[in-house]
Amino acid sequence: MSRVLIIVENLPVPFDRRVWLECRALARAGYQVSVICPKGADDPAYEMHDEVEIFRYPAYAPGGGGIGFAVEYAWSFAATAWLTIKARRAGRFSAVQACNPPDIFWPIALALRALDGTHFVFDHHDLCPELYLSRFPDGPQFPYRALLALERWTHRCAEHVIATNDSYREIAVRRGGKHPGEVTVVRTGPDLERMRPGPACPGLRRGRRFLVAYIGVMGPQDGVDIAVRAADIVVHELGRTDIAFTLIGSGDCFGELVALRDRLGLAGHVEFTGRAPDEIVSQILSTADIGLCPDPPNPLNRVSTMNKTLEYMAFGLPVVAFDLPETQICVADAGVYAGSGDVRDYAAAIVGLVDDEPTRSLMGKLGRERVETGLAWTHQRRAYLGVYGRLTGCGAAHGGTGR
Repeated sequence: MSRVLIIVENLPVPFDRRVWLECRALARAGYQVSVICPKGADDPAYEMHDEVEIFRYPAYAPGGGGIGFAVEYAWSFAATAWLTIKARRAGRFSAVQACNPPDIFWPIALALRALDGTHFVFDHHDLCPELYLSRFPDGPQFPYRALLALERWTHRCAEHVIATNDSYREIAVRRGGKHPGEVTVVRTGPDLERMRPGPACPGLRRGRRFLVAYIGVMGPQDGVDIAVRAADIVVHELGRTDIAFTLIGSGDCFGELVALRDRLGLAGHVEFTGRAPDEIVSQILSTADIGLCPDPPNPLNRVSTMNKTLEYMAFGLPVVAFDLPETQICVADAGVYAGSGDVRDYAAAIVGLVDDEPTRSLMGKLGRERVETGLAWTHQRRAYLGVYGRLTGCGAAHGGTGR
C-alpha cells in the first residue's frame, strides 16, 4: 500500500476543508494517508480519524509582525521535521504533499526524496509574496524578495504542482519555472454531500426580514472591515433596519472588527459568531439571503479564488463581491459586483440585491448549477487523484476515482 504524507501549517486538520477533502479522497482510493499539522483547541496530539493518521504539534503564533511570523515558521518547521521522522517509522512514503502557506517545507521533501525516492507534490493554496504585499503594503522589500525565493525553491523542488486556479497555474509556470504539464488545477470545490441548502431557521434573522452572511478568515487582506462599514451605511444612512448581518469566522483582526462594530453602534445589527461548527454554519447559510465576499482589490485577491464564494454558491446564495478577475471567473452570473474597493458601492449592491427577490433567486440557482456541473469536489477529485496515480503508478490499483 502506497503511503502519502501531507504537511500543512496554516490550519489544523480536519478543520482545513480543502486538505481534509484531499485526505479522504486519497484514503478512499486506497492510499495510506498521514497528516502533520498544528493542534486546534482540544485536539489530541495523535489520532486516527476516518482512516487518516493525524500527527499534531502545539501551535505557536506569537504575532508581532515579521519577527513573529519568522518565529512561528521556525517552530512549525522544527515540529514538522520531528513528526515526519516519527511518522516514517511505519515505513517509507511514496509521496509527500506540502501545503502552503508558508513555502518552507521543501527541505523535508528533499530529505525524503534522498532517503526513499519520495515524490514531492506542492499544493499551492496562497501566493505568499502577494500575501505579504497585501498585508504590509508599505513594508520593506527584503521579506518580499525572500518569499519569492522560497516560492521559487518550492516550485522547482516539486515534481508536480497543484494550483487552485488558472492564475496560480500561470504563476507556477512563469515564476516557478514549471513545465505546463507539471501543474494541475484542482479547485477547492465544495463537498456536495455536506454543503447543500437545508431548512431555514427564521430565528437566525433575529427578528429581521433579511439575513446577509459572511464566512471565512478575518485577516487584514480579507476586507471584513468593509462588510462592517457597509453595514453601517445600510443601517444608519439608508435606514435599512430590516437587514441582519451575521459574520462567521475568526482571524488576526477579529478583536478589531468587533470593536469597530461597537464603535459604529451596530451591536444590534451585526453578529460575530467566531468559528462555528458545521451544523451552525449550515443553518446560517441555509437561512441567509446573500453571501458576502468583501475581499478588496489587492495583489493577492485579484488572482485568488475565495473558498467562501464556492460555499455560498453550494448553498444557493447569490454573492456580493468586488470586481476581481478570479472572483468573476468563479461566480460569473451568480453574483453582483461593486466598484473596486468602494464601500458605498458595496452597500448599495447589498440593498439592491436584497430588494430584488427574482434576481436573488435566479443567481442562487445559477450558482448552485455551476457548482454541481463543474466546481464541486466530485469533479476536482478526479484531477487530484490523477496526479498521484501518475506519480506513484498506483491509481488503477487503488480505485482511481476514490468513490
